[in-house]
Amino acid sequence: MNNMNNISNMINSTISRVSCSVATCNYNQNGQYCSAPSIQIKAHNAQSAEETDCATFEPKH
Repeated sequence: MNNMNNISNMINSTISRVSCSVATCNYNQNGQYCSAPSIQIKAHNAQSAEETDCATFEPKH
C-alpha cells in the first residue's frame, strides 16, 4: 500500500505542472498551464504527438 501512496503522490504533484497552450480551453490558466483537477489523454492509433488529443478540453464561455 505504501508503494501505491507514493505513486499517487507522484501523480498528484505532476498534474499541477502540466503546461497547456490551448487558449480556448476553460482549464487554461494564464495561457500556460492546465488547471483541470485531472486530465485524460486519448490517442487514435497515434504515431506521433500531433495525433493525440486532450479529452479534458472544455471550451471557454
